Amino acid sequence: MVFHLSGAAQEKTDVSLFYKRAPEDQLQSVESKRGNLFRKLGHHGPAVENPWYALRIYFNKKTAIDLYSKAIPRNELREKQWYPSKEEQLDGWGADYYKVGKTLGLGGIKLWDGQGIVDLHRVSKRYAEVMNAGDSASMVMVSEGVKYKGRKVDIKVTVTVFAGSRLARITAETLDGETVQFVSGICAYENLDVMKTDHYIATWGIHPEDVAAEKIAVGGVLFIPDEGVAEVRIEKKQYLVVTKPTSAISFRISAASARDPEINTYQKFIENIEYIFNTP
Repeated sequence: MVFHLSGAAQEKTDVSLFYKRAPEDQLQSVESKRGNLFRKLGHHGPAVENPWYALRIYFNKKTAIDLYSKAIPRNELREKQWYPSKEEQLDGWGADYYKVGKTLGLGGIKLWDGQGIVDLHRVSKRYAEVMNAGDSASMVMVSEGVKYKGRKVDIKVTVTVFAGSRLARITAETLDGETVQFVSGICAYENLDVMKTDHYIATWGIHPEDVAAEKIAVGGVLFIPDEGVAEVRIEKKQYLVVTKPTSAISFRISAASARDPEINTYQKFIENIEYIFNTP
C-alpha cells in the first residue's frame, strides 16, 4: 500500500489562480461583489495540486470541487492548466475525467436548511486566495452575505492538499461563529461502483464526461467525519453528507484513476481507502 513519497522522490505542491486574459500573471487572491468569475478565471476558479491530482473550486454559485487526474506524479497546472490537448493527454499529461454537472463534485460545500441544499449565493462578496507552503497547498473561498434561514452568514471553505499524502482536507466554517448545517457530497452516477460504509463513501468508474481525450475510470472517496453528522442521503446523482448544527467541520477526500501508476483498479482503490482509514 503506497500513499507517501519520501526523500528525493517527493514532489512539491503548487497553486494556480489567474485570469484567462493574462495566464502568465499568477495571482494570490481575487474577489467579486457579484460572486461569479467562473468564465473569467483559468480553471474557472482557484486550483491546488499535489503529485497525484489537482482540485479546483468553481468561482460561482456552484462552489463545487472538481478533480484533475494524473498519470505521472508531478505538478502540471502551471504548464498545461486544466485542459491539456488530446495529444498531450495521450502522451501522459493529466485530464478531467470527473463529471461535476449539477452535483457538489468531490467534497464541495454548501448549506442545508433542513429540507434541501442552500447555494452559497447570492453574496455581498466572494473572494478566493491560494497559498503554497511547498509541502502543502491551500485554496480558500469565502462567500459573504449568504442568506440562510432568515439571516446572512459568511462561509469560509479551505481545501488543502499535501506533497506526501493522497489525502486532501476540506474545512467549512462560519466567519462569525454562527451555527449552520453544512452539506458535502460525492458524485454517484448509476454506472459507478459504490462502496458505502459508516466511515466513507467511495465511487469508481467512468463518468459521463466529454472533455477528456479518453474514457477512463476515476475514483473518489469522501470520508464521513466521526462526529457531527446528522445524516447521509442520496439524491440527484450524488451522496450527501449533512452535518448537525455547527460553526465548523472538516472532511477528507482522496482520488485515483485507471491511469494512476499505483492505484489503478477499483479493488486497489478500496484497499488503499481501508489502509488510510485504519492508519493512525
